[in-house]
Amino acid sequence: MSRSLFAFLVASALVIGSASAQPTAADPPPADPDPWRINLALYGWAMSVSGNVTVRNQTLDTNASFLDLVQKSNSLGGFMGYFEADKGRAGLYADLVYTNLGFGADHVGYRNPIFGLRITTTASAALTYQMFIVDVGGIYELVRWPGAEGSSTAIDGLLGFRYWNNSIAASFDATANVNFSNLHIERSFGIAVARSDVVQWVDPVFGLRLRHRFTPNQEIFVRGDIGGFGLGSQFTWQAVAVYSYAWQFTGYQIAAALGFRALGVNYTSGSGVDALGINQVLYGPIIGASFRF
Repeated sequence: MSRSLFAFLVASALVIGSASAQPTAADPPPADPDPWRINLALYGWAMSVSGNVTVRNQTLDTNASFLDLVQKSNSLGGFMGYFEADKGRAGLYADLVYTNLGFGADHVGYRNPIFGLRITTTASAALTYQMFIVDVGGIYELVRWPGAEGSSTAIDGLLGFRYWNNSIAASFDATANVNFSNLHIERSFGIAVARSDVVQWVDPVFGLRLRHRFTPNQEIFVRGDIGGFGLGSQFTWQAVAVYSYAWQFTGYQIAAALGFRALGVNYTSGSGVDALGINQVLYGPIIGASFRF
């Protein structure tokens, strides 16, 4: 065999081997070993309230169950939406709550009465309290303990911010004996209204979340956080526990969720007739559905 023929055969073999080692256009791209995990949930919150509010220097104690609030409120409870996106051990979350609560006169106690001014029994609601709350932050899985048959337990750390947007209006029966100009209270046809401007602030919050998966379809989580520390409100706290059961479909899950949520805040600002205070605990069962991708 001539040298030129031998060289040609060796070169041909190298070219063919190199071509066979390259992926073809038909080969699928490699799978992401750590894909994004998305959880989108919609909840209803059967909210009860305990505490007090101060508006225009008038303090009213509030203590009403969900059924009491339904009769006077413009919304049937708290409407919640939750979004979480995780990749690996880290993730981001956003939680939204909106409610418009109406308190009847028999569920509001007037703490510092003025002669000629008392809680009304004729208005549809003696106290109306509208709030919009947004939680945003980050999550990081601190530790995980794997179990048998797909079960596991994990603890997550949370750090974020809670934005509050509040508006309060208190209605009273009024007589001409009251100096409305000093109280900055509106009056019309014997009814007086002490109304706050929109009050908003942001609280830093941090907490922990415990997750336990019984099976690939059943899990429970318990979350607790605290915040405020005088940077927004004086103090805020939250406790949530939720059980969920999921049905698996191709590429996604749909889960039913049932739990309990309590959220507290202590906020004060201003003085005199401009004093505003919110010292409330919102609590009650939550029920909803989540979509996981």
